Amino acid sequence: MDVLVLGGGSFVGRWIVEDLLERGHTLTLFSRGKTGVGLFDGVERLIGDRETGDYEALAGHVWDAVVDVSGYVPRHVEQAIQALHETPGRYVFISTGLVYDRALAPEPITETSPRLAPEWQSEEIDDDTYGPLKVACEDVLAARLGTRGTVVRPGWVVGPYELAERLTYWVRRAAGAGPVAVPLRLDRPVQVVDVRDVARLVTHLLERNLPGAFNAVGPTPAVTLAQLIRACGDAELIPVEGGELDFPLTLPDESWDVMFRISAAAAHAAGMPRTSLSSTIAATRAWDLERGEPPLKSGLSDEHESELLAAALPR
Repeated sequence: MDVLVLGGGSFVGRWIVEDLLERGHTLTLFSRGKTGVGLFDGVERLIGDRETGDYEALAGHVWDAVVDVSGYVPRHVEQAIQALHETPGRYVFISTGLVYDRALAPEPITETSPRLAPEWQSEEIDDDTYGPLKVACEDVLAARLGTRGTVVRPGWVVGPYELAERLTYWVRRAAGAGPVAVPLRLDRPVQVVDVRDVARLVTHLLERNLPGAFNAVGPTPAVTLAQLIRACGDAELIPVEGGELDFPLTLPDESWDVMFRISAAAAHAAGMPRTSLSSTIAATRAWDLERGEPPLKSGLSDEHESELLAAALPR
């Protein structure tokens, strides 16, 4: 199968490309050429810019399918489909689990649960608009391609090369010798899905030509935050006051818990693997060690954690 990947230079896109190549598909990558430029020798690369609407490099080409990893606002999807003259047999769009309306959603959330209202007026991406913008992207896909469109809604994606370093933070902290600062509410649900499982799901959706939406989450049912951290190592966990949102894999309050009780039944039926949490943790740790454990971009700094631990531990 000849597949065009819009994006593909980092994390989720990178693993999708790896998986498709492993399965023997022919790929073309379309991007600005700024990330992942040293990856995938021999794979054709086309340069363009979705922000400016530059899809000129796609002219004169035809692909069997498209995987859209870099569409964040509805204009991106609309313009890509226009540039491709609506020719792809299957267009897989990587959306997000944050399209669901947590105030209306039942437990567990399924692919037919209520979504947020789409955002059509703004292209500014922040915590408030990210989900609604992805809803609008999904709506464009459905309106333009109908059953030729497929939507993947990942939750928190983790594993080797993760950009947000959410799991990496806990893996590294729990592997240390000293106590680890943790938030007070350790029984909150957490769903993290291995990036390699998401990639394999996308491959199966293309190969089986499956329409519809699919929640790419795991594990199901969710583990607690305490269980996840303890799976990362044997460090002593010290609940601390303050800094709640500085901890990776946490959200503001209990109203978000429903967002981590999402059903992955449809994705598993479509072929998404169930990589164990322990395997994901081991792979993440190996990658972090291989890259030399650089300073983390997320979570508490060493200094902040030390301050919180000093205040929490008996004197």
